Amino acid sequence: MFNIMDAFRLDGKIAVVTGGSGLYGRQEVLALAQAGAKVCNASRNVEKNEAYAAELRAQGYDVFVEQLDQGDEKSIAAFVDRMEQKFGRIDVLVNNAVFRGMANDEDWEGFTTSLRINAIGMSALSMKVAKLMKKNGGGSIVNIGSYMGILGADDTLYRDTTMTQVADVAPDYFYHKGGMANWTRLMASKFGPDNVRVNVLQLGGFFNHQPEKFVERYNDRTFLKRMANDTDIMGAVVWLASEASAYVTGQSIPVDGGYSAK
Repeated sequence: MFNIMDAFRLDGKIAVVTGGSGLYGRQEVLALAQAGAKVCNASRNVEKNEAYAAELRAQGYDVFVEQLDQGDEKSIAAFVDRMEQKFGRIDVLVNNAVFRGMANDEDWEGFTTSLRINAIGMSALSMKVAKLMKKNGGGSIVNIGSYMGILGADDTLYRDTTMTQVADVAPDYFYHKGGMANWTRLMASKFGPDNVRVNVLQLGGFFNHQPEKFVERYNDRTFLKRMANDTDIMGAVVWLASEASAYVTGQSIPVDGGYSAK
């Protein structure tokens, strides 16, 4: 008999999280490991990733580190090849890594760099992983988006604070996260017949000791009256990674405390 609680388990699965030592990445790695997966934390910052992996291994979780430069096509190809040689497959890919490259709204060099990493690199990695998943009968790709990919900038949040207006330093971020939503649908369509599911989580703001005025305004914009904490997306990531969401693909799912529902 089908047991829904068993469907959330990831025992024996190989999961990859890119940039898994950041604010959201840490809980993504932890969630997948707690669900039973063998988790690879992959990015350029091997030292930081290894420190977090060692912390989780000490708690009994199966977490390891691989070097991956998402802005380098050769590094991407080498990473996927290493994973296939070691494990024969990747069952879950969480596209979490992001480069915030623009210093101002005309920093085209920064925009170009972020485009290479956040758009081209992520697409190249996902395409290679999806084809590996296809060879092995399926898998799940979870893209980590943002409410900034589905809404316009709200400059009122930043007024009279020490924070820079987001529209002045994040045109590339809005561009990449907006494109991620429709790119998710493309990938879901392309690989759906191969049992590879692709979805995107549109995340809300993470509380990181921002100025008090900003936090008060942001909280007031949400239905739950708070910013995200260090466990808020764990359930959504495990759900999309697991067979509990076996009939869900091509979806853009807000996880933002109701921010985007107003």
